[in-house]
Amino acid sequence: MRFEVLSKEDMMKLSKELSKEGIMNKTREELGWELHYLIVIKDKFSELIRKSEGIEVLEDTLEEIRATFDALMDEWNVGEEKEFKELFDEVNIPKLTLITALIENGYVEGEERLRLVKKPKLDELEIELRFNIDELEDVLGEIEDKLDATLTTELSFMRKYFVEVLEIEEELIKRALEIAEEYATEESLVEAMFVGIGKSVLANTILTIAEKKDTKMELIETLLEHEPLTVEGRREKINIYFDEEAIEDILKELQKMGYLKVKGNRIWL
Repeated sequence: MRFEVLSKEDMMKLSKELSKEGIMNKTREELGWELHYLIVIKDKFSELIRKSEGIEVLEDTLEEIRATFDALMDEWNVGEEKEFKELFDEVNIPKLTLITALIENGYVEGEERLRLVKKPKLDELEIELRFNIDELEDVLGEIEDKLDATLTTELSFMRKYFVEVLEIEEELIKRALEIAEEYATEESLVEAMFVGIGKSVLANTILTIAEKKDTKMELIETLLEHEPLTVEGRREKINIYFDEEAIEDILKELQKMGYLKVKGNRIWL
């Protein structure tokens, strides 16, 4: 099982903590990417209001932008500069959308410090709205009919950092999961939990069968007859599926960890 972390520093810290607990692991860096599917709508604010009538998610967003505009213009005078951090002391999508529009339309200038050049009329301000496609799933057809919407795919490349745990003992896997809670992404932590349990069950089943079968083909055939392996709790159940190639890979890992030896078709503990 492996954990994804957000930085190289976290990767090294997690690896070090696992090693201190006697948990074998290795670090890995690789090129990663993320895909985001967006619906982008761009028009003058007055046109967005008119065309969005009856589409609640758009109406709510535009009302938030109007309220943000009124509050911002009340406290920002022409010629006055404001620190970027002052404007964004917390995550505020309507404010970000609005200030982006003010910059693109020439009403605000600057980078670290932003200066209001002149006050716009909100109705005449061209604004770009961006939504994850899932947010508009129920009204997508209506939006396509009423507004000039564009489907935009954003592809981001970045380096990703992982720590892989090389253990099959249940207690070590549980301890690794506890340690990783502080560092790993939530999604990878959940995935690692199931993969760790599944791999442990599969590996230990292989070792149990290997005590009785001394050829690899017999072991593989016996294991395939028992597919899927099942782990049951009070309210949950995990079914573990595998093919011959997956068993071969687990055998190689078990051999590297010293649990068994494989030579040709022969296998022994």
